[in-house]
Amino acid sequence: MEKKTYIRPQIRKQYLGAANKFGGYTPPETLSSIDGKSVESLLKEFGSPLFIFSEAVIRKKAQSYKQAFESRYPMFQPTWSYKTNYLNAICKIFHEEGFWAEVVSSFEYQKARKNGIPGNRIIFNGPYKPYAALKLAVSEGARIHIDHLDEIRDLMQISDELGKKLDVSIRISMDTGAYPTWSRFGFNLESGHALEAVRKIAHSNGKLNLIGVHSHIGTFMIDPTSYKKAAIKISAFYKILRDELRQPMQYIDLGGGFVSANKLKGTYLSNASFLPTFDQYAENICSALYDAFSPEEPPALFLESGRALIDEAGYLASSVVGIKTLPTGKRAMVIDAGVNLLYTSTWYDFNISPIKEYAKVYDDVILYGPLCMNIDIVRESCLLPNMSRGDSLVIHPVGAYNVTQWMQFIEMRPAVVLIKANGEVKQIRKRENVDDINHMEME
Repeated sequence: MEKKTYIRPQIRKQYLGAANKFGGYTPPETLSSIDGKSVESLLKEFGSPLFIFSEAVIRKKAQSYKQAFESRYPMFQPTWSYKTNYLNAICKIFHEEGFWAEVVSSFEYQKARKNGIPGNRIIFNGPYKPYAALKLAVSEGARIHIDHLDEIRDLMQISDELGKKLDVSIRISMDTGAYPTWSRFGFNLESGHALEAVRKIAHSNGKLNLIGVHSHIGTFMIDPTSYKKAAIKISAFYKILRDELRQPMQYIDLGGGFVSANKLKGTYLSNASFLPTFDQYAENICSALYDAFSPEEPPALFLESGRALIDEAGYLASSVVGIKTLPTGKRAMVIDAGVNLLYTSTWYDFNISPIKEYAKVYDDVILYGPLCMNIDIVRESCLLPNMSRGDSLVIHPVGAYNVTQWMQFIEMRPAVVLIKANGEVKQIRKRENVDDINHMEME
């Protein structure tokens, strides 16, 4: 009779839903399918790891967002934030839903143009607009949001070169009580720098017209009243530009920063218990604008949301490649997707869902990625059943910023599929191979 391998005894805490001071442990929900498509079948066809997006969720979010604002403010124009997710197939869905493009680089501007968006339906933000790209965008009618004084000088020179007066807008930062205060971008309102910059535009010898004012007060803004404060302040500034400096103002842009149903690290409350809705954001913004401009007609309103519209439409399916026990006795799993694909894992505790049912006994597990780096931790702590090598799980919501900030580091980037509204599964980005990487190199 063959002698069995000795396995030392261990004592591990088991989680069966016992109560704790925060209201109880929440075991992971099984996620075997997305929009009716088996996750296991998708992994077999396209490989692991695999990004999966739902067109149905994207369109539902886009339509709910538009309804919240358009029902309150007819002069509303949504724009899609390219930096949040610039996969062409994703961008085109938002454009089909009536969104313009908001870009923050020459690269994104080119992306939008190649997606069929004309220059006059592009907002060009960001602190770095190369001169050639800025000139092209101006000549094609893009809305330029000036970030610093050097851009004012560039635009005055471009005005000379093109022989015409240019319509421009200005980005401002301001204190709305939100922490931290975003002060890096644009010109500060409270310090007087914003008004100083506007005076330079107003006295540009007929080269520049100021038509809009823009502010993006932060990201993952849980308190919608911060936008009410922003709307009040930016409206007052708008009136100064229009009435005192005689600028032909047309619109206000209040940026983005709305939350998704992701869970910030260090929070105990469930997402649904405190996250504001699109209606709450819209009510705070639109009511403030109407109050500020009554009885006159208020200006056009632009918003450039990203995360709140796409995060919950994105999933990352991954496979377990190793199981280990740490010196502390804590159980650890290694999966084939790490921080190279999940940049936002720095800030969020994603939901981790097995794709099949297991016995209802759970371990507190640390979830590692495949990188040979100590920082490659997808979740520092999560409840998972007794999974084995080769089993699969789904990480969600991961639709925002991960496929734009992913890295080709140690591992190559995976395929991306879109489950279309009609149920068709469409591959929208292929899995990288060594030749894809090597063809950029020269010996």
